[in-house]
Amino acid sequence: MVDHVAGENVNQVVDTGKGVRPEAPASDAPGYDAPGYELPLLLFGGFRTLIDRLHARLAAEGHPDMRPAHGFAMQAVGSRGATASEIGRRLGVSKQAAGKTVDRLLALGYADRADDPTDARRKLVRLTPRGFDALARSAAIFDELRAEWVAALGADRVRDLEGALRNVVPAETAFRLDATSWLGTP
Repeated sequence: MVDHVAGENVNQVVDTGKGVRPEAPASDAPGYDAPGYELPLLLFGGFRTLIDRLHARLAAEGHPDMRPAHGFAMQAVGSRGATASEIGRRLGVSKQAAGKTVDRLLALGYADRADDPTDARRKLVRLTPRGFDALARSAAIFDELRAEWVAALGADRVRDLEGALRNVVPAETAFRLDATSWLGTP
């Protein structure tokens, strides 16, 4: 993992100089071929940049307690609601872990619990108007952030980047929500 603590690169695997990187050719130099580990880190960095900027904007627009995990969980709840077990499966976490996130969504007013109209033994987690508002604002902000990338990189380059990623990312994994399982959550 790469982390920056007080400007210090603490990646012990690929940064043997502990923050001192040997001189490398400019990334736009002809024939430059970056080390393999940079691609996933740059992709993650782009993702992290977008998510951090999204949450700063959401905070300014009335959702200061919203966290990335909440967005993933609300996507897992969906527009029709879901049980805690279903949410856990969709996120790739245990029912207990999903339950903790659901409890937080309930406390923040993004979701509520209701009886399942098709099975009285089940409780559904449903998004509240506040939850739907957060998701609608997120979608609009993502459109604005993409437009900023287009302004910085050009529309053709952004479309090419998106197209290239669609070509290499298998369709069945393109929109999976269970990224938390990568970090050791069961």
